[in-house]
Amino acid sequence: MNAPSIPALLYEELRCLAAHHLRSERPGHTLQPTALVHEVYLRLSKQDNFAHMNRLQFLALGSRMVRRVLVDHARQRDCVKRGRGWTRVAHSEPDSFNVADLQEGQLIALDEALKELKTLNRRHFQVVELRFFGGLTVEETAELLVVSTRTVVGDWRQARAWLMNALQGSV
Repeated sequence: MNAPSIPALLYEELRCLAAHHLRSERPGHTLQPTALVHEVYLRLSKQDNFAHMNRLQFLALGSRMVRRVLVDHARQRDCVKRGRGWTRVAHSEPDSFNVADLQEGQLIALDEALKELKTLNRRHFQVVELRFFGGLTVEETAELLVVSTRTVVGDWRQARAWLMNALQGSV
């Protein structure tokens, strides 16, 4: 059975998302946007309901897969570097949080913090995954989670603060 194809528009959105995340990675990163999109596609195509997803469902699942691919890649790269010391991340503005703020090796710490956040507050976890890894707007996130935009803004602010705290504690 042939795997369903990604419509050109969604493929381009995934590729832009991948390029956005990879721009913030360390110099000399070996993963390219096209390779990231293809790996995400391979993982997405294994999903049972892949062919019947709407745009937001596709991007939500794609966000999760982008996160997993980036974390898997970081783990694979860092497995050789175990025992290396962490470096503290200085945040000048407590409300900011983005991929560019992460130092080398912190993507794994972020993944661990996200797993903990998921057990504490699932919706905060979902908001972070959709906004941070998926690049969805507040409105798109609210529509997907069936909550108000005000709720998403509050959840996003609280989750970012919690994650920054968790990442600083792991340093």
